[in-house]
Amino acid sequence: MSAPRPPSVDALARSLASSGLPHPLLVDVARAAIADGDWEHAHDRAANLAQSLLQPVINATGVLLHTNLGRAPILHEQHGRPVNLEFDLATGRRGSRQASVGSLLARLCGAESAVVVNNNAAAVLLVLSALAEGQEVLVSRGESVEIGGGFRVPEVMEQSGARLVDVGTTNRTRLADYRRGLSDRTALVLKVHPSNYRVEGFTEETTVGELSVLDVPVVADIGSGLIDATCPWLPSGPPPWLVGEPAAVQTLAAGASIVTFSTDKLFGGPQAGVIAGRAVLVERCARHPLMRALRPGALTLTALQEVALAYLRRDVTTTVPFWTMAATPVSVLEQRAVALGVGTPVALEALPGAGSLPGTTMPSFGVVIDGDVTDALRRQPTPVIARVREQRTYLDLRTVPPDLDGGLVAATRAALA
Repeated sequence: MSAPRPPSVDALARSLASSGLPHPLLVDVARAAIADGDWEHAHDRAANLAQSLLQPVINATGVLLHTNLGRAPILHEQHGRPVNLEFDLATGRRGSRQASVGSLLARLCGAESAVVVNNNAAAVLLVLSALAEGQEVLVSRGESVEIGGGFRVPEVMEQSGARLVDVGTTNRTRLADYRRGLSDRTALVLKVHPSNYRVEGFTEETTVGELSVLDVPVVADIGSGLIDATCPWLPSGPPPWLVGEPAAVQTLAAGASIVTFSTDKLFGGPQAGVIAGRAVLVERCARHPLMRALRPGALTLTALQEVALAYLRRDVTTTVPFWTMAATPVSVLEQRAVALGVGTPVALEALPGAGSLPGTTMPSFGVVIDGDVTDALRRQPTPVIARVREQRTYLDLRTVPPDLDGGLVAATRAALA
């Protein structure tokens, strides 16, 4: 008996149109399936390709800043029209793409000036390159860290052309250690907040305030992007889970010459990095050749401007999704969990995420479903990302906007079916 003849590439590609993929991609899928003798599963191949593309998902993990899901979700609308990115509307001449957003961020941080680059790793690299190339930078051994994505402080130092000088020990570094490390080649002291881990027990660190008495500028990488430790945008003040997190306002007030931080974590905006502080130092960073390679585009800057204005208006809990999630009372989450009508309502612990506040949790509520249905949830038209523990699936409502409850229910019922 002869083997069945494969369909034509064009016919098979056209039969996959329900996947929603463009025809050229379907031709690629069809050609590969026929070449492998697997044309009977071409629909699965097309579905897998569609699922690999970027698309909205429902984050039911309880991790507010989920690195694999883009960290802070943002609300932003682009109108498809030009913006005055580098055009001064007052004079009709060329302007600076940093002027508007930079001034807003400087105002928020209590800084003389600020500029924006494409992420915090870029911010640290630019600061070291502009202010310390060919010179020495003092760093505590306990802060010579590696964070997510293989970002290692010593390697960034090497790329910047600055020379790392370790001071102190892994668990204890005093002001006297920094003083001993100073030389006529010292350009900066770099203080790095180890966002994704903690050293506890027999420890000691030197504060920014203490370091500010030294005769060199102090650069503080505060990482997670908390603007103000007093959280003036929250009616009840700072929540317990934020205790001890360094903030831009207080770090600069304590004597740091420069702070750097991410804007897609506790700030709640798009991915970018901020350099804020003394105007003369920020200007050196802005004029460095690397700035051309590290600067963000109009889409990022426009979205970042919207978030900065929300902080100034003090309405972040209704306009910035991260703070909306963080500020929702547990009682409201519990009511929603009961109203879902799927699974069993259960108290949970949510996480800030994205390497912020390691070991810190916040009370939450959601539902639990017997069995591991995470694979089926991911394969729904709107994928749902959940957590599984001991063969039980947990859906945490702190990270699910209320207007997505209906979609969550539909996806869950379909997955259980």
